[in-house]
Amino acid sequence: MVELDVQIPTAFDPFSEAKDADAPGAKDYVHIRVQQRNGKKCLTTVQGLKKDFSYDKILKDLKKEFCCNGNVVQDKELGKIIQLQGDQRKNVLQFLVQAEIVKKDRIKIHGF
Repeated sequence: MVELDVQIPTAFDPFSEAKDADAPGAKDYVHIRVQQRNGKKCLTTVQGLKKDFSYDKILKDLKKEFCCNGNVVQDKELGKIIQLQGDQRKNVLQFLVQAEIVKKDRIKIHGF
């Protein structure tokens, strides 16, 4: 019988990279994710910013720029996470790069 070099497709887990990391913010990546709430509502999360940044000032500027609501959540495993209302992935990416908070090659966008 002939052996073929075939890969069997498996289920894709967008959070697998975060699970594989040793610590939150490992490899200095900033993860921007979107999570579905109920109906058409969704939530954008920003995780992995350096600890020396003022999360409250960044959140204030993001809320003002995108006309949305948000807050900073403290997680035991992941540290501080910025949450914004709506799907703001592309907007947050542009904001972080233009404000020179993070370089574009250090940002990963996850979601549907």
